[in-house]
Amino acid sequence: MLRLSKKVEYGLIALRHIAICTNGHIVTAKEISEIYHIPYGLLAKVLQKLAKAGLIFSHQGVHGGYKLAGNPSQVVVSRIISTIEGTTPMIAQCMADGPESCGVFDTCTIKSPLQKVQANIEQVFDTMTLAEIV
Repeated sequence: MLRLSKKVEYGLIALRHIAICTNGHIVTAKEISEIYHIPYGLLAKVLQKLAKAGLIFSHQGVHGGYKLAGNPSQVVVSRIISTIEGTTPMIAQCMADGPESCGVFDTCTIKSPLQKVQANIEQVFDTMTLAEIV
């Protein structure tokens, strides 16, 4: 079954938290880590990736932290996932690793229906925005 990685889950949780903190409030990784019981080191790496991709602003210093770089309704979930993971999650091994990874690829009777399911999943990720998570 399709599963989002913990990194993606933590990234979505963090982005949601940052998005609900309005009025330009800067949120720290430590704050998010403590509220949601997320390992700080992993969260910090995820937030760095999101900042490098321009999804959030990183403010350095004593009063540093993170805030959204744009409107949550303009940020699609697929961009968040690909920023963190580098790719979209796949539901079948042959889709993720290529036909050579599957011993029954040539005779497989379910790859076509699974490709349709994969396309639907990608369509949802491409149209769902951060605003819908908030």
